[in-house]
Amino acid sequence: MYFGVFGLMLGMFLAMLDGLIVGTALPTITGELGGLNELSWVVTAYLLATAATTPIWGKLGDLYGRKGTFMTAIGIFLAGSMLAGLSQDIGQLIAFRAVQGLGAGGLMVGALSIIGVLVPPRDSGKVQSMVGAMLPVAFIGGPLLGGLLTDHLSWRWTFYVNVPVGAVALLVVGFGIRLAGEERVRARIDYLGAALLTAGILALTLLASWGGVTYAWTSPQILALGAAAVAALAAFVRVERRAAEPVIPPRLFRDRNFTLAQVLSLLSGAVMMAVTAYLPQYMQFARGASPTASGMSLLPLLFGMLAAQLATGRLISRDGRYRVYPILGGGVLVAGTLVLTGLGAGTDTALASALTVVAGVGIGLLTQSTMLITLNSADPRDMGAASGTVTLLRTIGGSLGIALLGAVFGARMEASLTAGAGAGTAGRLAGEGGLTPELMSTLPAGVRAAVGEAVSAGLHGVLAGSAVLAVLAFAAAWFVREVPLRTEAPATEKSTL
Repeated sequence: MYFGVFGLMLGMFLAMLDGLIVGTALPTITGELGGLNELSWVVTAYLLATAATTPIWGKLGDLYGRKGTFMTAIGIFLAGSMLAGLSQDIGQLIAFRAVQGLGAGGLMVGALSIIGVLVPPRDSGKVQSMVGAMLPVAFIGGPLLGGLLTDHLSWRWTFYVNVPVGAVALLVVGFGIRLAGEERVRARIDYLGAALLTAGILALTLLASWGGVTYAWTSPQILALGAAAVAALAAFVRVERRAAEPVIPPRLFRDRNFTLAQVLSLLSGAVMMAVTAYLPQYMQFARGASPTASGMSLLPLLFGMLAAQLATGRLISRDGRYRVYPILGGGVLVAGTLVLTGLGAGTDTALASALTVVAGVGIGLLTQSTMLITLNSADPRDMGAASGTVTLLRTIGGSLGIALLGAVFGARMEASLTAGAGAGTAGRLAGEGGLTPELMSTLPAGVRAAVGEAVSAGLHGVLAGSAVLAVLAFAAAWFVREVPLRTEAPATEKSTL
């Protein structure tokens, strides 16, 4: 059993590792290939593709076999990783990040759906403990490894490193997991529903990214995007109600706890991605940290996430009660984002790093509890779709969070830099081949100070928006009901690890 679970977690580890490694390398990547203002699209392309394909991967696993589907997702992810590492310009990188996302959409949902049919929700905390040695490597080692690779080899190795890890995952899953008697249903995939969902997510992301920055909120472009998003999502709901095998079964949302868990997943995903993407910018440009040091500065946040996840799993497994944890997570996340709004260009680096632990604990409490609530609220036949939905909503939240708060970051930073260093300097630093961590040491002292203040101003905008999202999550968590967790694994598949 230990060997098989290790393989599943290693597949999940790929997705976590990629996001965390790339975060600390992004200032160097975007500065070298296309400018700091392209940062949000490097992240958003990956998240959009992941969000668009997550429900499809979940349904493919339900219909045609979870193990084979999971291994296919790993293969696509590895191909995208190699191509991203070979990118020669920002357009290629964004495109190949999307290829990575196509595979990443099946990594989390694939592992979770297999675990969901093998392990009862009440015992999932025990599984977390068994594979606990894997999680610190991703949460703690990811940012540090990303910084080390960028400093001593090249940012390209933040993508290449996925290949050996993925190869091991394929071998372990291939030989260590056997799903005996796995039921496979012949049915058509709901491609129309998937296309409408993708169109709606894309329109919302573009609206969040361009609104008030590239175009005015009342401009024809933004109004058209809003109308397209509403029309696509309304059509998606209508199609899902009639589809024989819907991408996201509407019956799942008849359970209030399931619906609330998805709301919490979306909000916490937005905060998590925004904070982890833009704190390295602050550390490298405002505090003068190297990519390695900026990775280390995220360790308190990641330690807090990990500790909260493991503790929540153990506590819920002990007594089966979970309502308090999303409430506590929302409250702690509000406090954590508000504490970080005090960061400035002159804040001590060690203090700035330590303060992130509060937000990390809040994110960890919400992430673990929403997953357990989701799996407990779904019927066995919908386990893949349910785990796919919660992963999808977290990814959509991250995509929208990066787009919306990234636009705020860019606008506030540009305005502050223009005021402090002049329009010409601001345009040059934010433009093609402009601002990189290496360039900072060559700038005049006055310009360095203006950059530090500008990045701090941008981060404040991100954190203020994150605090609003955290308040919404805290309010929604109070409506969760205490429903007893299942104590037996689903009987639809007699499977062995």
